[in-house]
Amino acid sequence: MTIKTDLGYIDITNEVLAGIAGYAASSCFGVKGMTIRSMSDGLAHLLGLENQSRGVKVTEAVDGGVNIDLHIAVEHGVNIATVCRSIIGEVRYNVERLTGVDVKNVDIYVESIKAD
Repeated sequence: MTIKTDLGYIDITNEVLAGIAGYAASSCFGVKGMTIRSMSDGLAHLLGLENQSRGVKVTEAVDGGVNIDLHIAVEHGVNIATVCRSIIGEVRYNVERLTGVDVKNVDIYVESIKAD
């Protein structure tokens, strides 16, 4: 994503945006962490803190800005719709505040429900 300013251009990579989005989503109540689906067994695996961005996909929107896909695991017993609404707001706020990039869409895929 390239942003034009008065002094020149700023390039922000999708990995930076994914890192911000992954951290913001993981800090929300009810989220156990980011997940990634294994190609060998097809199961969702919980990622550690150092790999939060691997559960995030960032694509540039046609009309400017970005679309963000999050793959998460939630805690057992939480209201999934409420947790997802919280994640959407938190991710949108943090990405826009820290980078100035407009977030067009946040899609959340709940891959797993984890008990404590």
